[in-house]
Amino acid sequence: MQEVAYAQIMTAPDAEAMQRALALAAEAAAVSEIPVGAVVLDATGATIGEGRNTREETHDPTGHAEVNAIRAAAAALGSWNLEGCTLVVTLEPCVMCAGAILQSRLSRVVFGAWDDKAGAAGSMYDLLRDRRLPYRAEVVGGVQAEAAIAQLQGFFAERR
Repeated sequence: MQEVAYAQIMTAPDAEAMQRALALAAEAAAVSEIPVGAVVLDATGATIGEGRNTREETHDPTGHAEVNAIRAAAAALGSWNLEGCTLVVTLEPCVMCAGAILQSRLSRVVFGAWDDKAGAAGSMYDLLRDRRLPYRAEVVGGVQAEAAIAQLQGFFAERR
């Protein structure tokens, strides 16, 4: 896995949002969803959207925590354009979620665990910072990674 070095510019609201995202991930695990949680913060650091994985519950392949949080934030703002907002998520976004992040114009992404199998924010791909695309997001990776990794490892250990 190639972990791209990013400036670790984490704010107090980021840290609080990561705690909430970890709680949402635990809620997902409790109903047999892969434990991933996400929170969207507005420019002031206030929470405007939350989500957790719901793919198994809803039978919706787009039911990832990031997509659910982005949908909630867009509904709260009454706009698809989330420029100036930050997505805080427990696991590095996949390609689909990176596309949703770029389409919604999120300015920042803060994530916990790196995903060396499907990550699109620096490990497998770096879509969020790809200069060939018309929009890019600032990325802060590896935030509270140990807690996010522990949740994921515990979840999968119970199923093996």
